[in-house]
Amino acid sequence: MREEYDFSQSVQNPYAKRAKKQISLNIEVETVEYFKELAIKMGLPYQMLINSYLTDCALRHVEPQLKWTS
Repeated sequence: MREEYDFSQSVQNPYAKRAKKQISLNIEVETVEYFKELAIKMGLPYQMLINSYLTDCALRHVEPQLKWTS
């Protein structure tokens, strides 16, 4: 390994903006179980399924219709 490297001719990573950010969410147990079961049927990790669903909503600018019941 060299002591120093020359990065003066380096190029910015074009995929850097597509990187994922790890966050913490409080999701109801039933919701997580639903996505886990669905993910098994689809053959992919449930975190990927949740991310894909949320990404689709964001791309389509879906606004949630919250209806509070008492």
